[in-house]
Amino acid sequence: MNSGGGMMTGMFRDRDSAERAYNSLHSRGYSKDDINVIMSDDARKRHFSDSENNDTELGSKALEGAGAGSAIGGTLGAIVGAIAAIGTSIALPGLGLVIAGPLAAGLAGAGAGGLTGGLLGALVGSGIPEERAKVYESGIKEGNIVMGVTPRSHEDADYFENEWRTNRGEHIYR
Repeated sequence: MNSGGGMMTGMFRDRDSAERAYNSLHSRGYSKDDINVIMSDDARKRHFSDSENNDTELGSKALEGAGAGSAIGGTLGAIVGAIAAIGTSIALPGLGLVIAGPLAAGLAGAGAGGLTGGLLGALVGSGIPEERAKVYESGIKEGNIVMGVTPRSHEDADYFENEWRTNRGEHIYR
C-alpha cells in the first residue's frame, strides 16, 4: 500500500497554483497536519499579506496561530511567538523562512538553533535529498512555494503528481 514512505514534493511559482495543489491534497483527505509548506518570509508577505484572500486553507495556514488577521500588523517576533506556541508552523527569522506542517515539528524538535546549514540544511534535515533540496533552495529564495506530502498510496501519488503538473508545479519528485 505504502509507496515507500517517501515524501513527494513540488514547487509552485505563485499562490494560485500552490492553492490549487493544496486543495488537491485536501480533496483526498489530507489535513494541514499532513502537508508541508515551505516558503520564504518575503513570499509569505507577498502572497498572503492581503487579508482579503486569507480565508482559504492555505492562506490561513500561512498565518496559522497568529489570530485572525492580527498577524498582518504584528511584528515578526509576535508572529513567531504565536506560531511557536501552536507548534505546527514555524518561522525561522534567521533563515527568513516559514515552514508549516509535520516538518515544522521535526525542525522545532531538532532546535532551530541547530540549523547551521541554513535553508539547505533545513530541507535536507527534513528528508529531502540534497540534490533536490538545492533546486528548492534557490526556488524558495526566488519566492516560490514548496509543498510536500507523504502519499498514503500509489493512487494518491499518481493523482497528486497529475494535479500538480496541471497546476504548473515544477520539480515534482516522488
